[in-house]
Amino acid sequence: MSFRNFPMVSRVIFGRGSFNQLGDIISPKRLNTKAPFIFFVDDVFKGDPWLTSRIPLSYEDKLVYVSAAEEPKTDQIDQLVEEIILNFKELPSGIIGIGGGSVLDVAKAVSIMLTNDGEAKDYQGWDLVKNPAIYHVGVPTISGTGAEVSRTTILTGPERKLGINSDYTPFDQVVLDPELAKDVPKEQWFYTGMDCYIHCIESLNGTYLNAFSKSYGEKAFELCKDIFIGNGLSNEEAQDKLMMASWHGGMSIAYSQVGVAHALSYGLGYLLGIKHGIGNCIVFDHLEAYYPEGVRLFKEMKAKHDIQLPLGICADLSDKEFDTMIDVALSLEPLWENAIGKNWKKTITREALRELYEKM
Repeated sequence: MSFRNFPMVSRVIFGRGSFNQLGDIISPKRLNTKAPFIFFVDDVFKGDPWLTSRIPLSYEDKLVYVSAAEEPKTDQIDQLVEEIILNFKELPSGIIGIGGGSVLDVAKAVSIMLTNDGEAKDYQGWDLVKNPAIYHVGVPTISGTGAEVSRTTILTGPERKLGINSDYTPFDQVVLDPELAKDVPKEQWFYTGMDCYIHCIESLNGTYLNAFSKSYGEKAFELCKDIFIGNGLSNEEAQDKLMMASWHGGMSIAYSQVGVAHALSYGLGYLLGIKHGIGNCIVFDHLEAYYPEGVRLFKEMKAKHDIQLPLGICADLSDKEFDTMIDVALSLEPLWENAIGKNWKKTITREALRELYEKM
């Protein structure tokens, strides 16, 4: 039996206001004055001096605003990498991602592609990356996706929506400053928080479960219940706890895997461009057959926070479009094996998935 020896984020700082230390943290990693730090920043912060004035730019450093309106695409990564190679004489000293899951995934993917030949789509899958990434730092400004801690970077490519899953993907440094999440709109807070909650449910109910995943998953699950069902938390306590729930939820799938909701959500994301968090919620709402207790609690949280999910998103799809989503979902074999077991192909048929998509 061989056990997976997976990497973790090697350095992490936590605390309200810890973002102010970013300059001190990265300056020892500067290779020379010609090798810049590139900051990928969620464009919601454009014109927001509260955050942008604190980004420690010097020498040739560059700030690049990234739109999180759509999930990252492989050709977007290729373009960003090409711009860096064309505009700078030397490889960057590091890549810093400041934003939600999409921006963190962009930072991870660019840091990998700067040292690996070919195009980003060539690395969608498991353990295809040959060379270590350049130094990269993650600063989440919204909590739930677990992107700050995971060994994957979710990308939509020409043929599939699939991450670059590798030992070189995780950040070298993460800055967890809950204060950065203070202005997240309520719906978005809920959807990304539920991404974390669904990570826990899928990990804790999966066949890959072990004591490592379980200890992280249970902690994240307790924190989610506290945040989304409990009463009496101040905004600051809720922000702190959700940032830690996201971390623990991401860790819980590091040694296990996600399941049915994520597999189907990838299909929605690939065909309809539906963002990951909301896609998970739309799917999970219909998964009583797989996660009865988890879905019951999810519906309770949804009602408590008065969240209305989009309805009828698959109403007008053609057979071909349904087949495209089903192909994407079925290609994620480790997710199905974790959810159902080794013989998952006996019960997870194209008809069964079509029926689920038709409900959405």
